[in-house]
Amino acid sequence: MPHQYFTRWSVPALAALAIVGSIAAANAQTSTVIVAPSAPPPPRVETVPPPPPVDTQIMTWQAGRWAWTGTEWTWVQGHYVERPQATAIWEPGRWAAQPSGGYVWVDGHWRS
Repeated sequence: MPHQYFTRWSVPALAALAIVGSIAAANAQTSTVIVAPSAPPPPRVETVPPPPPVDTQIMTWQAGRWAWTGTEWTWVQGHYVERPQATAIWEPGRWAAQPSGGYVWVDGHWRS
């Protein structure tokens, strides 16, 4: 009897895992999909502080942004980050309106 239980449930479970694995592999460079029901508030005005005294050639400012918590918008402060390469340029993330409604977060990325 335990063998039948295993056989009955293992095929659908394995199929589901294969689908999830395929999606995860295809989206290995992305993060969790965040969908907000409305557009974020306008960006806050930030005063960009001077870069840290480390090596200013490798540091770049990433502006603050609005994040959706699942129930409300919260502001994430801007901050300095180290460039992966001296010539890399940060392309900021954005909230993209969806045709079916809502807004989806599109992650920022480095461009060489």
